[in-house]
Amino acid sequence: MLDSPALRSLTAGFPKTKGVKWFNLGVLVITPALSIYGLLTVPILTTTVVATALYYVFSMIGITAGYHRLWSHRAYNASFPLQVFLMLAGASATQGSCYWWARRHRSHHRHTDTDLDPYNSERGLLWTHIGWIIFDTDLKPGYADITDLQRDPLVQWQHRWYYYVTMVWGYLVPMLLPGLLWNDWKGGFFFVGALRMTLCHHSTFCINSIAHYLGDTPYDDRNTPRDHLISAVLTMGEGYHNFHHQFPMDYRNAFRWYQYDPTKWFIALCYMAGLASHLRIFPSNVIEKGALTMKLKALKDVQDSLPWPPPASQLPVVTWEEFQEQSKTRALLLIAGFIHDASLFAESHPGGEALITQSAGKDVTASFFGGVYNHSHAAHNFLAMMRVGILAGGVENVGEHSIPPSQRLYIGTNMPEEIQPGEQ
Repeated sequence: MLDSPALRSLTAGFPKTKGVKWFNLGVLVITPALSIYGLLTVPILTTTVVATALYYVFSMIGITAGYHRLWSHRAYNASFPLQVFLMLAGASATQGSCYWWARRHRSHHRHTDTDLDPYNSERGLLWTHIGWIIFDTDLKPGYADITDLQRDPLVQWQHRWYYYVTMVWGYLVPMLLPGLLWNDWKGGFFFVGALRMTLCHHSTFCINSIAHYLGDTPYDDRNTPRDHLISAVLTMGEGYHNFHHQFPMDYRNAFRWYQYDPTKWFIALCYMAGLASHLRIFPSNVIEKGALTMKLKALKDVQDSLPWPPPASQLPVVTWEEFQEQSKTRALLLIAGFIHDASLFAESHPGGEALITQSAGKDVTASFFGGVYNHSHAAHNFLAMMRVGILAGGVENVGEHSIPPSQRLYIGTNMPEEIQPGEQ
């Protein structure tokens, strides 16, 4: 059980650890334990359920629109009131200070899937989801420019006072609101506090784990980030992760209008309300080129998986005399300079076997390209697989001096008078 393939895939590449970060482990164990205890013992009030959902959205917006898109990627400018709102909301999720969070996230983007990536997906799903948070290792995040964060007074204030801010907004306020407003102190503590925080933790962790394993890669497949609706639902719109890693400073995570990205909608509403400005977007032309590149790559993979006719350089060069001689024993057709062996196809030919057998040893290029029938793409592809040689000298050698009139295949009025029907 402990050595199962599933477990090995979860822990693949797990780094050597020096110990456990007991504070982090305590938060991540005690919080869900309190949630479970509350669900089993505390009456569940509808108003508290609504408050839990709303406070969850508040906390997650602080992470996705604040910690992530504003401070980690500078995807838009926020007014000071909006910055304060997002800073307090982010602290309520209890995931470290904005400075600490953004510092590591910038390293993640700069050094994706390497040892300098704090949540390197090559180390397994368990490491990316929670291992990097609770285990102490010698791994250090790679270099990333954070001078703007160091100069930001609000970011530095929250970093200095983080534990006080997170205690108030992560634990105290969630309990006070239901307690003071409708006298549900236990519901506030266990549900708006502990349960909401547990959901926030693992929703955010899914950005580093699930979003690098589940889905497809419509813009680039050199690294692990992927796009998937499930990831987007779990992470308040951060699940279109392949797009995000290609265009990280775009305020949108979902480029298409129909894709689920409530964080994008929140930022757009703030823009319309005058609270946000300079929403950064990558040109659609650049985005569509990225998508087209991946589609062409996928088509190339399909192309490479199919059998194709041998290149001309690998085909034998056959003289007209050799072509004539071999055509006596099999249905060899000359089309566009290539000699094709249609012997095995003659009985299946839609136009009848006679058309093939009577054309053996002749140049039927004109017939194939519309003189008798304008063949489809499928017919061209099928014919190409019958190539067995190339006529020496090319089609130029197939002339009146090299082919007796009786052996030529003529179309319509091109037939010479001396061999018109009834006059041969």
